[in-house]
Amino acid sequence: MPAPIRLRELIRTIRTARTQAEEREMIQKECAAIRSSFREEDNTYRCRNVAKLLYMHMLGYPAHFGQLECLKLIASQKFTDKRIGYLGAMLLLDERQDVHLLMTNCIKNDLNHSTQFVQGLALCTLGCMGSSEMCRDLAGEVEKLLKTSNSYLRKKAALCAVHVIRKVPELMEMFLPATKNLLNEKNHGVLHTSVVLLTEMCERSPDMLAHFRKNEKLVPQLVRILKNLIMSGYSPEHDVSGISDPFLQVRILRLLRILGRNDDDSSEAMNDILAQVATNTETSKNVGNAILYETVLTIMDIKSESGLRVLAINILGRFLLNNDKNIRYVALTSLLKTVQTDHNAVQRHRSTIVDCLKDLDVSIKRRAMELSFALVNGNNIRGMMKELLYFLDSCEPEFKADCASGIFLAAEKYAPSKRWHIDTIMRVLTTAGSYVRDDAVPNLIQLITNSVEMHAYTVQRLYKAILGDYSQQPLVQVAAWCIGEYGDLLVSGQCEEEEPIQVTEDEVLDILESVLISNMSTSVTRGYALTAIMKLSTRFTCTVNRIKKVVSIYGSSIDVELQQRAVEYNALFKKYDHMRSALLERMPVMEKVTTNGPSEIVQTNGETEPAPLETKPPPSGPQPTSQANDLLDLLGGNDITPVIPTAPTSKPASAGGELLDLLGDITLTGAPAAAPAPASVPQLSQPPFLLDGLSSQPLFNDITPGIPSITAYNKNGLKIEFTFERSNTNPSVTVITIQASNSTELDMTDFVFQAAVPKTFQLQLLSPSSSVVPAFNTGTITQVIKVLNPQKQQLRMRIKLTYNHKGSAMQDLAEVNNFPPQSWQ
Repeated sequence: MPAPIRLRELIRTIRTARTQAEEREMIQKECAAIRSSFREEDNTYRCRNVAKLLYMHMLGYPAHFGQLECLKLIASQKFTDKRIGYLGAMLLLDERQDVHLLMTNCIKNDLNHSTQFVQGLALCTLGCMGSSEMCRDLAGEVEKLLKTSNSYLRKKAALCAVHVIRKVPELMEMFLPATKNLLNEKNHGVLHTSVVLLTEMCERSPDMLAHFRKNEKLVPQLVRILKNLIMSGYSPEHDVSGISDPFLQVRILRLLRILGRNDDDSSEAMNDILAQVATNTETSKNVGNAILYETVLTIMDIKSESGLRVLAINILGRFLLNNDKNIRYVALTSLLKTVQTDHNAVQRHRSTIVDCLKDLDVSIKRRAMELSFALVNGNNIRGMMKELLYFLDSCEPEFKADCASGIFLAAEKYAPSKRWHIDTIMRVLTTAGSYVRDDAVPNLIQLITNSVEMHAYTVQRLYKAILGDYSQQPLVQVAAWCIGEYGDLLVSGQCEEEEPIQVTEDEVLDILESVLISNMSTSVTRGYALTAIMKLSTRFTCTVNRIKKVVSIYGSSIDVELQQRAVEYNALFKKYDHMRSALLERMPVMEKVTTNGPSEIVQTNGETEPAPLETKPPPSGPQPTSQANDLLDLLGGNDITPVIPTAPTSKPASAGGELLDLLGDITLTGAPAAAPAPASVPQLSQPPFLLDGLSSQPLFNDITPGIPSITAYNKNGLKIEFTFERSNTNPSVTVITIQASNSTELDMTDFVFQAAVPKTFQLQLLSPSSSVVPAFNTGTITQVIKVLNPQKQQLRMRIKLTYNHKGSAMQDLAEVNNFPPQSWQ
């Protein structure tokens, strides 16, 4: 068999390939030749073949078939074979493959070899891919080599010991005696690896950290080494850009940071040397900046003197003036971490930080924005807001939302006056209205409401802000609300803060009508505008007929929300005109619910935001009635109250005692209920709710003749009727019994009735009597709904019906608004 080509020739050949396919063909051909050589146990060229295989592995091609050949090379007596074998083991093997365990004996023999270079190969391999089992078996040999006088072996043994400690932390104490003399070594390689080993031990074990602080007096040794590095002259062996061994300096500073953290004595011992490093290190080259950055981190992390901390922040301030973007970013990030503890020192660099807002790099710009908001206080609020508002005008869209939120929070916390506060928020809404948080509109409305003396000024400013520009919807919403509340102040020209403008009632209505018909107006904005027009009917005197006409027009709007508002407002004009002025009077001063941070929606009665309704056909098998607790998001927004589930029961609910048992299964928290005692009514520990006062007396009155029944749904042969009862124990509870009948020729199976009501109500569905509605009206399904209406408001309900009929899954939604007044008054 001819001799295989050399590695150099293979590399040259592969590089001549013009396409990926051509390269793949060359690799496959060479891999086939290497496999054949391995099968023939060719010892002469095994080393060459494994070397070529490693090169192909580096190119991303599979080379796992060479793993055993690596083990054979490791077992060879030739150093060249061992070198390639160990290299292959580090590249092709890891602890997930059992093959690596076969190396343990070879590594142990090589660790005791007479040649230091063979020992070095074994240490490198063990430190690279040794498993926990290998580390346990070979830790003794590593510890012996750590005590040797050979610097070449000591530095490799120290790094190997780091790997052993990471794999088997309980072996840490084995290396403790060997660490005593490591820092007395002159060789920088040994010093560097020794510091890495000590750092690993201190990070992993609090006991080791305390031992090195107290017993070993490690800090003075490290200070001595660092001082020698700073004061030593030029050494070509260790010099990097005029600084002596910066890698060792950085490692020592990191270890000092660990030793000085939360320790007064250690921190005091290193204060002087840290000041020396901070003042004597050259900053013209990146090497010096790296050492200074580590020095700053160490100063900030230990219990250092206040003067030293100021020095560290000044170094970061100098970093902000550096041309290198990475250094500026690092400085901003570090200042952001320290601004809470050293606020005054960071404030000195405020102008430099604000200048970073103009940087072209988006990462620097974001860090500068976050740090600028952290620097805002009552003394600099005006100047900082001026800069941040200018930044808001010119920044990219992805910054506007965060910047607007930050300005809102800062203005709320440090506003020097209410007028300034209102002007600032209006400026944000004018500049970036479409990017502000959802709670910006109600928060500003609340602020304006509470600033009684600013009402005339605010409504005039808002009126001028939206003249001809409706692009910023939150601004238009606030303006519409204010014009509706304080339109009379706008028309009367009572503004004292600035020159009043002359506005007529018709001009005000023109603006609100143009908002209603604008293509840029959202449904929410139109609702604000229509409500504002309605409010003006009690504030204006000459345009009431025009307002009636506008409101009546929108009674037939295709927008359901707008239509409903208009219909209700029309009813106010016609049936309840005597109540209109009282209902539309000015809003009282609002109480603040939350301060700082995103406003939280205050949920009452344990209500949560409804999940979106998933529309999918019901399964073919019987559907458990407990699925009726699906929340129907039918009325839109957060205006839905959840259905509280009842535990399913297999007993009919006709008998009085069984009805009480069924009611006893109800749990208000959704957790499984305990089995009810048959002879007693369970005691409810939850807050007062629909079943308050449950006792042995009858739960409900007989059907009251004064509450007529209604037909809630009648379509496709399915008819749903509602009958009403009032609770004896709680007059606010209306009990609705539904009766579902089927006039078609086939049964309706898997019938599920679901309902949702506005949040001012609470609704509870009890279990239905069956899930099958018999055909030809031969039977009905009954189900009880209990509605708590503490505010005696008109009842509205959305219902969802799902069932199987004639082999098809049917689903329908309907709204029930014709409840008799006796059922809710």
